[in-house]
Amino acid sequence: MTEHWQQVYRHLHAHPELSGEEHATARLVADELRALPGWEVTENVGGTGVVGVLHSGPGPVVWLRADMDALPVQEETGLDYASTVPGVMHACGHDVHVTALLGACAELSANPLPGTVVALFQPAEETGAGAQGMINDGLLDRFPHPRIVLGQHVSPLPAGLILSRPGTLMAASDSVRITFLGKGGHASQPHTAVDPLLMAASLVVRLQSLTARRTAIASTPVLTAGALHAGSRPNIIADTSEVLLSLRTFTDSSRNHMIEGIQRMAEAEAAAAGAPQEPKVEFYDHFPVTENTPGDTERVLATLTAGNLPVMSMDNPITGSEDFGAFGTAAKAPSVFWHIGGTDPARFTEADQAYMLSEGALPPHFPSNHSSRFAPDPARALPAAITAMLTATRAELTRP
Repeated sequence: MTEHWQQVYRHLHAHPELSGEEHATARLVADELRALPGWEVTENVGGTGVVGVLHSGPGPVVWLRADMDALPVQEETGLDYASTVPGVMHACGHDVHVTALLGACAELSANPLPGTVVALFQPAEETGAGAQGMINDGLLDRFPHPRIVLGQHVSPLPAGLILSRPGTLMAASDSVRITFLGKGGHASQPHTAVDPLLMAASLVVRLQSLTARRTAIASTPVLTAGALHAGSRPNIIADTSEVLLSLRTFTDSSRNHMIEGIQRMAEAEAAAAGAPQEPKVEFYDHFPVTENTPGDTERVLATLTAGNLPVMSMDNPITGSEDFGAFGTAAKAPSVFWHIGGTDPARFTEADQAYMLSEGALPPHFPSNHSSRFAPDPARALPAAITAMLTATRAELTRP
C-alpha cells in the first residue's frame, strides 16, 4: 500500500491544478475514497471540494482536512515527476496533504474505531476562499458535526518533526491591490505628465514605516510589496500603475491600523503628485488568524509525542497564513493544526542544525514553501504525515 501512495503522490505532483480548478485532483480523491470499504463520498462541495464520511458506530465525530490546490509557479526542482503543467506547481506541498489524508483514510477503513471520521478535501486554500466556500455550501448541515477538527501542513524541516503551539499559530493575511491613476505622456516631457510609476515607487518605500513603527508590539505585522506594474516602454509615461502587497497581522487592532495606514499613505502620495483621481485600494484574499484551541492542542501534541513522533513547541506564531481555522470557527468546535517536516534529515549538516538552534529558523539555502525548488521527500514525508494524522485521529476517537 505504501508504494501505491507514493505513486498517487507523484501523479498529483506532476498534474497540479490552480485554486478552484482542482477537477482532476477531486476526481482522483473521490475514486480513491470509493475504492475503500465504508466511505461515503460527496463531490462538488463548495466547488471542487470532496467530503468522505466513515461511520463506524456510535462515538465522536472527527474532521480531518487536506487542501488540494497548487500555485502559479514554474517548477525548477529537476524531479523526474516534476509538474507537466507550464507555470503551475505544487510549491506548497498540498499534494503531500492530499496523499497523506488518503493514506490515513485507508488505514481507518481497514482498522475502524467506534465513531465517525469526516475527511475534508478542500479546494482554493491559496486564495483563502476554499474553506468558507465549503461552509457556505452547507457543510455543517450536510455532514456530521465535529467534536474536533484536525489538520497538518508539510514544511521543509526534517521529515517527521512536528511544530505547533496552543493559541495563535499563524497570522491573518490580506492581499492588497493599489491602482494609481495618473496622466501619461512622453518620457522626454515628464513635466506635462503625472507619473503613476513614481507614486507607486514612493509608496512602496514609504509603507515600510508602517511596520517599523509597530516593532514594539508583540507579533509585529509584516507588509511586503510583491509586485509593481506600470508602462510598457522606456519612453512612455503610463496612465496607471499597480502595486500588489501582502499584509500579515496577528490581531484585529493591528490589522485595522495597517489597513487604515495603507489607505492613508496611498491617498497622500496621489495628492502630493497632483493625481487627477484618488487611487483605488482593494483588499482581497483574506485569511483569518489560525488559532489552536488551548487544552485540546496540548492533548493532541502529547498524543503525538507518546506515539514516538518528535514534537517541538513553537515560542511564537509564524507569519504564514491558512484558512483551516474557518472550519472550527464555523462549527464552534476545537481545532488543532500542526506543521510537519518533509525533508530528508540527512540533508541537514551539523552547521545547519546549529543554525536552527541558534536562530530558530530554517537555514536560508533550504527552499521554503512557495519556492520553485520546494520538494518534500515523499519516501519520508508521506509515512510521517500519515502516522501523525492516524495517531491523533485514533486518540480523539477513543477519548471519553
